[in-house]
Amino acid sequence: MPKAQRMAQMLTVAEEIFAEQGYLATSMDEIAERVGVSKPMLYEYFGSKEGLLIGCIHRARTELREKTAAAIAGATSPEEFLRLGLLAFFEFIDEHRRSWALLRQEAAVAVPSAQEEVEGIRQQQTDMIGAVLASFSPDIDPLEAEAFAEIVVGATERLAVWTERRPKVGPALATEYVMAVIWPGVADRLKKLPAPAPHAWR
Repeated sequence: MPKAQRMAQMLTVAEEIFAEQGYLATSMDEIAERVGVSKPMLYEYFGSKEGLLIGCIHRARTELREKTAAAIAGATSPEEFLRLGLLAFFEFIDEHRRSWALLRQEAAVAVPSAQEEVEGIRQQQTDMIGAVLASFSPDIDPLEAEAFAEIVVGATERLAVWTERRPKVGPALATEYVMAVIWPGVADRLKKLPAPAPHAWR
């Protein structure tokens, strides 16, 4: 099996076991057994159990970034950008329940590097939102754009946790809930700023 494919297989199995049992209760022996490789091979690829955990979180981070970027690429207005970005996030959560469970669990685990990776995902989404806000409204205060982005990321993360207990609330409905609360305030603030050139934000 090619190295890249083998690494992806290891990450998939490790993600599943971490999500089921938690990082601390998981052993490299169990991961190796499920993958069908030797424990030394796991260490050869990832260095340690912590390295394997970081690999799982990093992959989730990359997948979320790519999905969000693809979703907003076709947006033609700030409102559409926000709506499509939110929908992409909630769809990611819905499609990657194991990844999401892993991120939530390990955010509270005493593994500093894992905590940094999880925070990196939040920062990644915040930076993306803030950058787009600034691009379609050049006169917006950078601090204000950053604040808006933090509010969006915080709200969506908490609502994603809430939807786990509300299976009937799918990605589309979750998106509408967030838009109903956040977009009116953002829209009102943008109206007070000078209008940007057509499509300048794209």
